[in-house]
Amino acid sequence: MTVETGTVESQVETRGHEASPTSAGTPRASRARSAPKWETETRERIKAAIKKFHHPLTELLARDANEGDTRLLVTDFLCEALGYDKYENLTTEYQVKGEFADYGVRIDKQLVAFIEVKRCTTKLGVKHLRQVQMYAVNEGVEWIILTNGAVWQVWHLTGGLPVALDLALEVDLMSDQSTSTKAGSLFYLSRESMKRRQIDELWRAKAATAPKTVARALVSDAVLEALRKELRRRTGQNVDQGEILSVLTNEVIRAETLT
Repeated sequence: MTVETGTVESQVETRGHEASPTSAGTPRASRARSAPKWETETRERIKAAIKKFHHPLTELLARDANEGDTRLLVTDFLCEALGYDKYENLTTEYQVKGEFADYGVRIDKQLVAFIEVKRCTTKLGVKHLRQVQMYAVNEGVEWIILTNGAVWQVWHLTGGLPVALDLALEVDLMSDQSTSTKAGSLFYLSRESMKRRQIDELWRAKAATAPKTVARALVSDAVLEALRKELRRRTGQNVDQGEILSVLTNEVIRAETLT
């Protein structure tokens, strides 16, 4: 199971707002494509909700509220901040082979994610994903959202043997980050963004520079041949590709990134 922290939201957003070609002399600001109205409105709604929910969330944490009370807050946040309709988009106690996930999330009648809710003071970890992971595998769902109301984690599931779970993004509503930064992360969980599958683009960008992806590229034939030529240029020695591979796998690259 792979766990990678950090996100690439800014990377994805930048690609979505690149300047379009115009004639020389046009001010740079006017060349930049502005965000569509739906996106601006969604981000503003999320920012407003983060501020609104700060006080009730603080109270939940102060009294160590139980999982049921935490789930009530999560439901309200899903609807008010992230734009889901509790009747159309959310199914509580979603049944999978006789067991139940906290929420199934549907968009246009298609199941797109499962949500697992834990008590507000619970420190989230991989162990909390084990049960909902099997639900996702059985239903062919790629996205799992794990939350205690304050911390929201989004995990990507890649099927196979074994199943791989990777952390795509994480945001803590009680952290010192700015409201805009928090909203920028949560935007990808909104109904509007999920409907457009923007989180898939976010994940592809992150996966492209994941340690395992980079490590596998480094030991590819094309890169090994390029390294062999570069070493010959630098040292005058004609080093065998096998020797380079041995150095990379035994001394340069962390072993777990090659598994």
